[in-house]
Amino acid sequence: MEQPALRPLTSSERPLASSSSAFACALHMHQPTIPAGPDGALISHLQYMLDHPGEGDNHNAEPFAHCYRRMAELIPELIGEGCEPRIMLDYSGNLLWGATQMGREDITGALRFLACDPQMQRHVEFLGSFWSHAVAPSTPIPDLKLQISAWQHQFAAMFGDEALQRVRGFSPPEMHLPNHPDTLFSFITALRESGYQWLLVQEHSVETLSGSPLSREQCLLPNRLVARNACGEEIAITALIKTQGSDTKLVGQMQPCYEALGLDRLPLGTKTVPALVTQIADGENGGVMMNEFPEAFRQAHRRLRENGNGCIALNGTEYLAQLDAAGIDTSAFPTIQAVGQSRLWEAVGSAPTPAAVQAAIERLQQADPSFAMEGSSWTNDLSWVQGYDNVLEPMQELSARFHARFDPLRDQDPTISRRADYQEALLHLLLLETSCFRYWGQGTWTDYAKEIHRRGMALLEGQSG
Repeated sequence: MEQPALRPLTSSERPLASSSSAFACALHMHQPTIPAGPDGALISHLQYMLDHPGEGDNHNAEPFAHCYRRMAELIPELIGEGCEPRIMLDYSGNLLWGATQMGREDITGALRFLACDPQMQRHVEFLGSFWSHAVAPSTPIPDLKLQISAWQHQFAAMFGDEALQRVRGFSPPEMHLPNHPDTLFSFITALRESGYQWLLVQEHSVETLSGSPLSREQCLLPNRLVARNACGEEIAITALIKTQGSDTKLVGQMQPCYEALGLDRLPLGTKTVPALVTQIADGENGGVMMNEFPEAFRQAHRRLRENGNGCIALNGTEYLAQLDAAGIDTSAFPTIQAVGQSRLWEAVGSAPTPAAVQAAIERLQQADPSFAMEGSSWTNDLSWVQGYDNVLEPMQELSARFHARFDPLRDQDPTISRRADYQEALLHLLLLETSCFRYWGQGTWTDYAKEIHRRGMALLEGQSG
């Protein structure tokens, strides 16, 4: 499958030819949906925080809400000062749905302005994601496309089809990249089929084809991520590399900007291009993001205004589109693969089959218990699988029951996804796959998962065509 040509989001007054370096910052925003409203209704966790201000950090509900809308204030302010600000925004479908459900027009209106205003399109890029903040490696393969499609439907319903067409990059929740051959192949296939042209990946979740970590210089260039399934089929997508570190201070204090100021152009193919520092952080969590980020964002862009064109802020698609316009084809990008692939394919040999891949994985794990096919995320000290059978097994069960119920009916009824019973069951399936039900540990959050599973199974039991 050939990668589609990139089309610029808007024209740019700052061609890469006159720039030495650039940086691209993204803000990730998410609030899960939980069965904790009146009579167990599904509500946004943001609503729960507002309703229970005395619990934990719930007093941060309104500061969080302000974080979700504040770029609609910061970007026009900086434009008015003669700056050229850039920001990429990653909002989970849960959060978008929840803000709509809550009637928070202050949030949805601000996002509509950022997504649809012609001037804002030059400065703001929205990134796609999974609807319910699922982590890809442990999401059932048939549900990867459902998560992607649900987010696209949510975004289009709120901001229109034209705004959706401008969403070219994808931000995987928790920066969690699958490294099992079949899961990664299915994930990238689903992205490509859904129109995505590039993917944001964590530095230590990928490796070179020889199995070595990426060099610092390679992390500052676009790469070509190749996935190979157990039958030997291959597919690729452009990847921008998020450098190591998950601390929100990196973006909260605009470290990518100041790092980029000290960089120069790098060779790519037969040409040189500006080094690109790419980083993403939660847009609301922690005191740095809530309190320090706005002024740091202002100061960084004001410094760039005084710096001339040496270092510039760019968004991901803007950067890649300008490389394409300069005649740099994706074939010139360095090729990478998911971490652990080199060892796996060496163990499999020259004739890959599903049985050979599974046998190789088992041999490698017996020889080295640290070898894993669970993927890699922003942190290596947290497993999304170990100790969570009480969430994963019900998730697998609900997914299997959903597909057994509806997949055979697709040929008979192509409009099945519009049916109320399908949509209700799908909602519970997607919600059960939310990462928060594992991230926050055993207890209340796993109880939420059990309740969503119970309701989903009840919806599917006894239904007939």
